[in-house]
Amino acid sequence: MPSRFHATPFEAITEVVRETVFIDAYSFRIDRPVDWDQLLDHPWVRSAAASDDYVPYWAQLWPAARMLAKAVVREHWQGPRKALEVGCGLGLAGIAALTRGLEVTFSDVDQTALRFASENARLNGFVEFQTQLLDFRAPPHDCQYPIVMGSDLMYEERLVEPLVKLLHVVLAPGGTCLITDPDRSPARVFRWKLAEAGFDVTPQLIRAGEPGGERTKGTLYRIRHA
Repeated sequence: MPSRFHATPFEAITEVVRETVFIDAYSFRIDRPVDWDQLLDHPWVRSAAASDDYVPYWAQLWPAARMLAKAVVREHWQGPRKALEVGCGLGLAGIAALTRGLEVTFSDVDQTALRFASENARLNGFVEFQTQLLDFRAPPHDCQYPIVMGSDLMYEERLVEPLVKLLHVVLAPGGTCLITDPDRSPARVFRWKLAEAGFDVTPQLIRAGEPGGERTKGTLYRIRHA
């Protein structure tokens, strides 16, 4: 299917709040809409949901994004350092990757998400990065990355097969993909589909949350071409 991109209208975002996110010894400043639920009442969002089953989930800082940022800062990175964050949303994990010296391309299906991710990267002192509109239902065939990462990408089962096909296209031979998920039910199907497609998958328990606050349990999937 052809790519279908979106751009959440700025007038739908009534207020922006700045949050400090603590990941191990790191702290990241993230600007986000103060209440993403309010976006759901905007006519454009309702129209996008009706025409393309699209909801601007990018506007929320989800627990799986914190899990991925934790995995990124703890990883022992070696070899090529070009990284693609799929469905970057507010950009937390990509910013964590920039902190570790990776060459990051933020990608999302929503242009407004890319704008927030870019501004958040600059807010944390980074200016060397790339952005790319990407609908992973229609993966690009002109680029591969040795590092691919994403969080909470299979929140509906209909997204599992497109995600597996995307990894076939954009994950370079010998590369590593890190995906975190808060143990949603489609993740089980995701593991089956990856195995059927010939990927090696290693799951690992991971938790994330604010210091002193509630912690969410999930799974980190480490994925490689077999």
